[in-house]
Amino acid sequence: MLSLNGEWTLYYAPETGETRTDPEWLRSHGEKIAAQVPGNVELDLFRAGREPDPFYGENIYRFRPYEFFCWQFERDFEAPEGAEGQEMVFEGLNCFADVYLNERLIGCTHNAFLRHSFDVTDALRKGKNHLTVRIRSAVNEARKMTPPALSSTHESGAEFPMLRMPPSSFGWDIMARFPSAGIWRDVYLQAKKSTGIDDAYYATKALDENGNATIRLRYWWHTDDPMLCGYSVRVHGVCGESVFDAEKVSGFTDGRMDIAVPGAKLWWPKGYGEQNLYTVTLSLVKDGRVLDTREERIGIRRAEIEHRLEPGDRGEFRVIVNGCPILCKGSNWVPLDAFHSRDASRLKAAHDLLEDAQCNIIRCWGGNVYEDHAFFSLCDERGMLVWQDFAMACASYSQSADFCAEIEHEAEQVIKKLRNHPSILLWAGDNEVDEGLVAQGFASEQNRYNALTREVLPRAVRMHDPYRYYLPSSPFIPEHMERYEVPEQHNWGARAYFKDDFYKHSTAHFISECGYHGCPSPLSLREFIPAEDLNHWKGSDVWDTHNTDYIPFGRRGYNRITLMEDQVRILFGTVPQDVETFAKLSQISQAEAKKFFIERTRIKKWRRTGIIWWNMIDGWPQISDAVVDYYYRKKLAYYYIRRVQQKTAVMMDELRDWSHDVILGNDSREDFRVRWQVKDGENGKTLLEGETLSPANRNVRLGSIRETAGEQKLYLLTWETEGKTYGNHYISGFPHYDAEKMLNWVQIISGLPEPFDWES
Repeated sequence: MLSLNGEWTLYYAPETGETRTDPEWLRSHGEKIAAQVPGNVELDLFRAGREPDPFYGENIYRFRPYEFFCWQFERDFEAPEGAEGQEMVFEGLNCFADVYLNERLIGCTHNAFLRHSFDVTDALRKGKNHLTVRIRSAVNEARKMTPPALSSTHESGAEFPMLRMPPSSFGWDIMARFPSAGIWRDVYLQAKKSTGIDDAYYATKALDENGNATIRLRYWWHTDDPMLCGYSVRVHGVCGESVFDAEKVSGFTDGRMDIAVPGAKLWWPKGYGEQNLYTVTLSLVKDGRVLDTREERIGIRRAEIEHRLEPGDRGEFRVIVNGCPILCKGSNWVPLDAFHSRDASRLKAAHDLLEDAQCNIIRCWGGNVYEDHAFFSLCDERGMLVWQDFAMACASYSQSADFCAEIEHEAEQVIKKLRNHPSILLWAGDNEVDEGLVAQGFASEQNRYNALTREVLPRAVRMHDPYRYYLPSSPFIPEHMERYEVPEQHNWGARAYFKDDFYKHSTAHFISECGYHGCPSPLSLREFIPAEDLNHWKGSDVWDTHNTDYIPFGRRGYNRITLMEDQVRILFGTVPQDVETFAKLSQISQAEAKKFFIERTRIKKWRRTGIIWWNMIDGWPQISDAVVDYYYRKKLAYYYIRRVQQKTAVMMDELRDWSHDVILGNDSREDFRVRWQVKDGENGKTLLEGETLSPANRNVRLGSIRETAGEQKLYLLTWETEGKTYGNHYISGFPHYDAEKMLNWVQIISGLPEPFDWES
């Protein structure tokens, strides 16, 4: 394989009526700068000094004219020796591209999510070759399309539902508008094998109570041999001392086999067991000689979703792995960067945050790109279940035959690429499309006419990953049900006080989105907001730009700065005027809210079966619900979440009948002896203590603490198990709280076991 990453030359010019599509035209009429691949054109313009930092201040608006430009990437390369039978592979091209090799058109693309490969055998020369990638304006391409009357969006303009590009790149309440162009993932030249393995699909077909498993293998291969004689496939799998082998004659270029694995080492979600992974080698053999091999890491596990669509407590949405119910706690995964060529460089640090915070589930939100194998491999290794949306979000999409065919092709490629990762729990048709149609005033029965999520995508999952669960939409709203009746919900509401009735009495069994605002640290704010604007967040264009409003298009119906300020006012009765104090109080508000949402889920187990809160980390500098900002600075909520997501946790319930119940939660398959203690946070007096057996996967009530309604107190909770001590806290009473007193309490809270240094 020959990598073609690195430095390229970039030509660019506005698309006008005089623009020609042949490569030579841009070379003579366009501007010329150096470019990086993988990359995005905005970053190339910044590096070349043509434009300022796109993330600073209001610089984003300087990039609006480039939405109407065309772009041409070029480079030379030397063909490798013996270069017959070659293909050019682009792992990510955004988006409407014509690819030329030695001025010969070898292929065209119109989908940024997909891998594209082109046969270049006839176009490739010995020695020096010239590669050209001409990319047209996606916005201009969308102008040529006529959306149906139903087509609309909750966020951004009407362009993105017609295009196969990341929806969030057209502007969102969590992402900047950069409808970018570029070669955003790797590009390389590789040899085509005359005989080789094309694909393999591994699934756990059966698993009994003794851990004996049956793996279903489907395989595909090709050859230019005119006679399919003497071929077989051989499988060898190993995980520690567990080994399996199988071989089968292959009389055709595809086949299947069922492989018995006695006493299999199972893959478990974090907290519930080990993440055992088998290294499996599939070999294609002819007359005893190995012609090709394919190696993968798979996990043996059975994952099910118990999903019953009835209102209130009669409904259900519960995750079961290897026969064990899993209490899910984790984060929504949103774009790592507004410029997706930088995703790979941010992946490890972002994923480490999830690991540290003890997440056992991640929801890959439908407004994003599809993550690459590196992301899913980390989830496999760390025991994080993945809820994978297909890349559609917050819009009504075309139902035309052509668009349906495009989505089906996209889904097939994505499913085939990722399906062997044991971390993938389910495929979801989209994000909030069902909910959005209801919000437009259509009856929920209209959702059944969505051919994409009711016909196309379930067919793709059924055909290519039949052992996994498919959810039509998140949330899935069938006929005659409302958004807050279904068992799986996005709990946003008015985003008022985090202990109001909406949150306390949610009817959700599984909360797949729920967030609360928190101001970034002033250290981070100074990196993207000019000094003169720092203390003027209300009504400020620069703050609203990072709100995220795209001001030239008009402000959205709600303002996150106002929401954040109101949330501070709810808790403290006043809003400070200096950014340092404001940021601290905002982060306290967010931290207490996120902690409350997770604790309500754990305390109400199994009435609640999971929460995927919104969200871990920002993809650009902004004001948001994220608990870690774009610069990796942790907000207070991060530390609170890490404490309450441990597999054992001592928590305090809300006041009822003069007292708070103290609850010990165990989200694992093991029993533990736990020593625990509850103290008054100010005078250190011990209020309750004891040693208790914490039964596997259950909650136990440890006792109760009497309190007068409205009394504002700090309680410190500690517990010791398996030789390690943990801490948590609870703040009682009703707003308003004294800001200075609360800040002092945070200092006390930070000193609990596993102390932290709050940066704000």
